[in-house]
Amino acid sequence: MTPEAVDAYLSRIGAARTAPVADLQELHLRAVPFENLGIHLGERIVLDEDALVAKIVERRRGGFCYELNGAFAALLRALGHEVEFLAARVHPGDALTAPFEHVALRVDGALVDVGFGEFAFRPLRLDVRTDQTDPAGTFRVVDADGGDVDVLMDGEPRYRLEQRPRSLSDFGPMCWYQQTSPDSRFTRGPLASLPTATGRVTVSGNRLITTEGGRKSERELTGAELLDAYRGLFGIGLDALPTLSARAIAL
Repeated sequence: MTPEAVDAYLSRIGAARTAPVADLQELHLRAVPFENLGIHLGERIVLDEDALVAKIVERRRGGFCYELNGAFAALLRALGHEVEFLAARVHPGDALTAPFEHVALRVDGALVDVGFGEFAFRPLRLDVRTDQTDPAGTFRVVDADGGDVDVLMDGEPRYRLEQRPRSLSDFGPMCWYQQTSPDSRFTRGPLASLPTATGRVTVSGNRLITTEGGRKSERELTGAELLDAYRGLFGIGLDALPTLSARAIAL
């Protein structure tokens, strides 16, 4: 990244060059939405550092894990931090998803993740097996088979993390799957989400879901209201609504 790109990225999340990683992580999570709108707008998602940074910084968009953690890794490296990509399998329940379902970061030895949606705001120590308190909840790292670790949030497993460093290109096939497969959770409908001061705001399909102080409310939005919600809640200005059919284009 050029110095100009670094400054533009920091401006996007409201951070200074001297900010510690913990502050950068939280500011990123609060400024850059978790969203899959590109899949439903017919956009091809390519795991290229310049393209990912341009989407977040120049186009003022968000993304899902490969995009958000891919771009954030570029910023942290440009700021002098040691960054490694780690593969994870997600716990949707009692089972585990396929390998490379998720990418997280090991930054200066700690777990950093701005691409999982609802997760820790601050880095988690990977060498500690006791509770770690975070603004998002209580986290714990637990040893799993084969040297992997399970990461738990408020007692519930979120994902199983490999310790072997990967390259961003290793996630290319699964990124393609997430964009194109009818079995992918990201092709089932458009989604955008951000934490708020008291909870979280999400637009899923045509539903606005607001959580405040642990209490959830929902309401349906019309087409015009959806465009206004994307712009007002997430800073995403769209000319057209994302649709399920858009993902059928030849990527």
